[in-house]
Amino acid sequence: MSTMNISLPDGLKTYVDDQVSEGSFGTASEYVRALIREDQERKQLRGLLLAGARSPAVGEFDAAYFDSLRQTISKMANKTATK
Repeated sequence: MSTMNISLPDGLKTYVDDQVSEGSFGTASEYVRALIREDQERKQLRGLLLAGARSPAVGEFDAAYFDSLRQTISKMANKTATK
């Protein structure tokens, strides 16, 4: 693993230290790594969403389609809530 030194304004360093002291992360490095992973995931999701938006529509998307989609999501949420 490589080492990287970064400079933070006092307010940001205090925030990172607070995140560590709250027990969410063991060290400041763990917190920064988690932020970088989240940023990578966000960029990947954005790319997938943009690719989907650029792709041609397949099928009909009428009121019945969205009603069915809502029902499916509601069922999935109910299953997750009961576990």
